Amino acid sequence: MLKPIMSSVLALAIALPLAAVDNKRETDRLENCGLILKEILDIPDDIPQDLLDKAECVIVYPSVLKAAFIVGGSYGRGAMSCRTGEHFTGPWSAPAMMALEGGSVGFQIGGQATDFVLLVMNDRGAHSILKSKVKLGADASAAAGPVGRNATAETDITMRAEILTYSRARGLFAGISLAGSTVRPDGDANARVYGKKVEAESIIFKGAVAVPPAAQKLISLLNQKSPKTK
Repeated sequence: MLKPIMSSVLALAIALPLAAVDNKRETDRLENCGLILKEILDIPDDIPQDLLDKAECVIVYPSVLKAAFIVGGSYGRGAMSCRTGEHFTGPWSAPAMMALEGGSVGFQIGGQATDFVLLVMNDRGAHSILKSKVKLGADASAAAGPVGRNATAETDITMRAEILTYSRARGLFAGISLAGSTVRPDGDANARVYGKKVEAESIIFKGAVAVPPAAQKLISLLNQKSPKTK
């Protein structure tokens, strides 16, 4: 009888520190999402304001390595927030944790860590991403986003694309094609962040959870930089 009890105690002793490490990883990731987005939005030639104001959701993936896409099964992780309300006109939602899985992405930046920002431009794209795995360029139309404060959103590429993609590496910020990559909710990460199993759609659209402390900077920044859709 003593042996099974000792085994259970040992397993619990191992599991608790591992869980703490995982939770800290998600906390750090959310904090980095806010930091990365602030740095990008402070760049003189960054995401055009009119595009940010038209976007219904924003996804941030900090420090994704090219090697992660070469070695099968690895991926980048980040967070997604959307404007709340039936017509995406309210304040930005609590974040849903997201995964970015690669394939032949065709980066031009070697093995450097790369930050990605994705603008989701319509509700079809938002609902598709939050329901299941979406392949960019196939399940959802995607394009490299234009850069520069004065760049116009009224172009064929930006008007047709459901998702506009941006990257930053080696200090350079640019639109980049992520066609062939997949975006999906990270259910395990959401459970760690919110302390319970919760669907990404419930986080974003139903207000099932409050904004966690680690994401306050990210959500406050979005509400400050783009409080309303155009």
